[in-house]
Amino acid sequence: MMRHIITGIWVSGLGCAMVSTGYAHEPKASTWLDEIKMGVLYHDMAGLWSRFSRERGVDLNLEAIFSPHVHFLGGAIQPALGGSVNVSGDTSKWYAGMRWQYAHASGVFVGVGLGGAIHTGKLSPPHEDRKALGSRVLFHIPLEIGYRFKTRHALSVYFDHVSNAHLAKNNEGLDTLGIRYGYRF
Repeated sequence: MMRHIITGIWVSGLGCAMVSTGYAHEPKASTWLDEIKMGVLYHDMAGLWSRFSRERGVDLNLEAIFSPHVHFLGGAIQPALGGSVNVSGDTSKWYAGMRWQYAHASGVFVGVGLGGAIHTGKLSPPHEDRKALGSRVLFHIPLEIGYRFKTRHALSVYFDHVSNAHLAKNNEGLDTLGIRYGYRF
C-alpha cells in the first residue's frame, strides 16, 4: 500500500510541474552550495517499501544540495550529498545522487531522487536485530514534500529507501521517514 502512496505523490508532483505556471526557484548570486537540510528520521520503519522492520532507533540526517542544475519539467535537477547516522548503533549510511525538485510559487515543493549509498549494516543473515542488505553499495531513492517560507527556510516530510534492487542474494532493504529543516543560501 505504501508503494501506491509514494507513487501517487510522485505522479502528483510531476503533474503539478507540467501544468503549473509558477516556479519558485529564485535567481541568486552564483555559489557552489544551494541548500543544507538536516532532520530526524525514524529508522527502519515497518510497513513502507521494505515492508518489515528489524532495526531500531532514530537517524540524524544531514544533506547538501549543490547549485549546478538543469531545468527539467518545471523543476531543477541538482547533485546531492548526505548521510544518516543511527544513534542506536544500527545501520548508518552515506549517499550521493541527483535530486529533481519542483517548487511552486505558493511555497510547496516536491522532490525525488536517485543515487547510490554505502552503509555500515550487515550483508547477510542470520541477524535477528539487523537487516541483511546484501551488498555494501546500494541504490538510494529519496522522496520529499514540504513548504518553503521566508524564501530561505523550509520544513518537509522526508522518506528514503536503500536496497540493492535484487542484484545480490539478500535484499531486505531499509526505509526511513521523518522531518527535515532546510536552509537555502
